[in-house]
Amino acid sequence: MPDRLNLSNLKPAQNRVNRKRIGRGLGSGKGRYAGRGLNGQKSRAGSHKMRPGFEGGQMPIYMRLGKQRGQYSKDAMPVGPHRTLTQSVNVRDLERVFAAGAEITPELLKEKRLIRTTRIDVKVLGEGELTKKLTVHAHGFSKMAREKIEQAGGTLDWLRGEPVAKPAAKRRRPKKAAEEPAEPSVGASGPVEGDSGEPGGSPGEAEEPAEDQA
Repeated sequence: MPDRLNLSNLKPAQNRVNRKRIGRGLGSGKGRYAGRGLNGQKSRAGSHKMRPGFEGGQMPIYMRLGKQRGQYSKDAMPVGPHRTLTQSVNVRDLERVFAAGAEITPELLKEKRLIRTTRIDVKVLGEGELTKKLTVHAHGFSKMAREKIEQAGGTLDWLRGEPVAKPAAKRRRPKKAAEEPAEPSVGASGPVEGDSGEPGGSPGEAEEPAEDQA
C-alpha cells in the first residue's frame, strides 16, 4: 500500500465480481424475458424452489412403482419391536485397547473411539480372542461373546436387562372329525326271534285261516 493515498493510486480492496444484470434491454443479452424463456412454470417466481421428486403435480415415479410392504423386507427401516439398529464392538477390540481388570462402559468405548455415540445401543460380538478379565457393560451380547468373556473370568452387565427366551410356540393339531355311529346290520342267520318273517305281520302273531261264510 502506498504511503500517501491520492486519486491515482486508489483501488478497491477486492476485485469486482460482475453480477448478471437482467432486464436491461435487448443489447445486454438478458433483456425481454430475462433468460427465463417464454411462459411456463419455470418462468415464474419461486419455480426453482421445488422439492426433489416433484413432477408438476402428476403422480411421481416413486409412488407409481410397486412397494415392498411390511417390516420384514430386507430394505425396510427398523421399526418397533423389530428394531435392530446397534453399534457392534468385537472382543478382539476389547483385548487390544483395555487392560486386564478394566470396567468397560459405553462412555469409555466412545472415549477410546470404538463407537461413535452413546445414543445408540452397544452390542458386543465374539470376533477374535479374549484372554483378559473384564467387566463389560453393554446393551447386548452375542452367544459367542458371552462365552468368551465368561471363560476369561470376566462378568457381563446387561444395561437393559438380560433378555428372556420366549417359549416355543405349540403347534395346534387339527381336530379329528366326530365319528358317525355305526348302522345296525342285519344278521345272516335270519330274522330276529319273534318276527313272523312276512311283510305286514306283527311279531309273535301268526295269521289264522279265514272261516268259510255260509
